[in-house]
Amino acid sequence: MSRAFQSLLPLARHRIDRDHAARTDPGLLDSHWAADAARVLVLHRGQALARTGANPTGWDGFGRAPDLVVRPELASIRPSELPDVVAEALGVRLYLGVSAEGDPHFAISVTDEQAPAFETADSSWVNLRMVAADLDDAAAGLFTESLAMFNWHATHTHCPRCGAETLVEAGGWVRRCPVQDIELFPRTDAAVIVGIVDRDDRLLLGSNALWESNRYSLLAGFVEPGESLEAAAIREIAEESGVVIDDPEYLGSQPWPFPASLMVGFLARVSDEHPVELQPDGEEILDLRWFTREQLADPASGVLLPGSSSIARAIIERWYGGPLPEPERA
Repeated sequence: MSRAFQSLLPLARHRIDRDHAARTDPGLLDSHWAADAARVLVLHRGQALARTGANPTGWDGFGRAPDLVVRPELASIRPSELPDVVAEALGVRLYLGVSAEGDPHFAISVTDEQAPAFETADSSWVNLRMVAADLDDAAAGLFTESLAMFNWHATHTHCPRCGAETLVEAGGWVRRCPVQDIELFPRTDAAVIVGIVDRDDRLLLGSNALWESNRYSLLAGFVEPGESLEAAAIREIAEESGVVIDDPEYLGSQPWPFPASLMVGFLARVSDEHPVELQPDGEEILDLRWFTREQLADPASGVLLPGSSSIARAIIERWYGGPLPEPERA
């Protein structure tokens, strides 16, 4: 794995010690919560509370460059400053870990009824996909960790065996069924995403059935049970495009908490032993095209590419040889 490539993945960044040992010590968690240095990240419907000036795209809509726009800054709230309507019905108190300075970090997810208590002239709610590339390492890691965990909590409120309501334990990292006496742990779904290059050094991009017709990205798919990452890459590419690839090269990975994936990136070349005939599957992928670097860099092409928060963008720019011309077109 190239560390240089991994550093380009916004959601793979982190600066927080997740402090696993403290999760099982209720007394220590309460002490952390009561500490003056403790901070809380507030989520609502998958978005995080930020202070005014957070710009979700890095562009202000008037053509001004990103460095002229105020960067997003996630709100940092002391537990003691939480509004009464929230403190009295807290829900899951998720322990995220401690910073390099030793400050404890938590996250909560508020309801529709509680959210207005945070909405002032100095606040806004921001989407991780839109702001990830503009956040610092610590904030990007905390937001990603929190979103992934609350997505999991939302789907595991009851036991899959008996339907009993589960109990939150270990600082929000375990849910336990009191009837079956079993522990439920967070799960991550592995998915492969592949940059495919042909003999002419062109890159293969596909248009998904759920997107507008001019949006293109790399081909990707979930790893099946009993399958290696490399085998999944070869299978998924063949299923979606009819292209046979050899020896996919691992590049790096990043979490993609929409809702619970780990995107594992590869770069591969088409097999010399098989003819290349593009065959979109017609269900997920409706169109496939080979692109040269000049075509992707040409604004007149009208092609919409993945956003800067995605590993797809990083793989495309690795093949391209650097950042694609601004402004980003996604």
